[in-house]
Amino acid sequence: MTGFQDVFKNSFLEGFTSMDITTGKIMATLFVTGLLALYIFFIYRLVTRKVFYSKSFNISLAAMALITAAIILAMQSNLVISLGMVGALSIIRFRTAVKDPMDLAFLFWAISIGIICGAGLYEVALVTSVAVTIFILVLDLLPVAKAPMILVVNSSKMDGEQEILDVVGKYAKAYKVKSRNLSQGRLDLVVELRVKEESSLVSEVAAMDGMVSASLIAHDGEVTF
Repeated sequence: MTGFQDVFKNSFLEGFTSMDITTGKIMATLFVTGLLALYIFFIYRLVTRKVFYSKSFNISLAAMALITAAIILAMQSNLVISLGMVGALSIIRFRTAVKDPMDLAFLFWAISIGIICGAGLYEVALVTSVAVTIFILVLDLLPVAKAPMILVVNSSKMDGEQEILDVVGKYAKAYKVKSRNLSQGRLDLVVELRVKEESSLVSEVAAMDGMVSASLIAHDGEVTF
């Protein structure tokens, strides 16, 4: 005599082991996902600020969307396959560090598009992509404070620090001495400052008595406040 537990188990398995995934649905899902993946590819190329653009990472974003959509389709077709994939994917470890937070956002975006398209919610994927694009572009246009510059001074005058800072104070409202080093009759000074008349500052500092070299260095990083 078949018990209630067996009946429930059989009905549950029958409902999930043979879902109808037609070839047309597969092609339509991969086609829409591919279009959105290309869209992410061009948006990433547009907004990236890296000095060295990583084309391989951008290609991996588009490929990841397609792969994720295929995984979702396979999981819908068979319960056993879905459980197997969950177990298989749980042991994967990605050891490549994501250095730029924007890369992490695009990575999650590509995976999300693959999941949404694999579930057949194409409208949601399209609206989400447009909304994310507008959100990124609007926030990217917001102005940020100018990053500070670094003045590196090498002088043969051991007691010339105050004279150098007096000149710096003429061009910068605020500055901060980051490093000072005295060795073998030489003064090495590193000053963080914000200045508009960059050329005038460097010229006046370089013309001081005992000056060996004066360099004003800028970096491409953004301010953290």
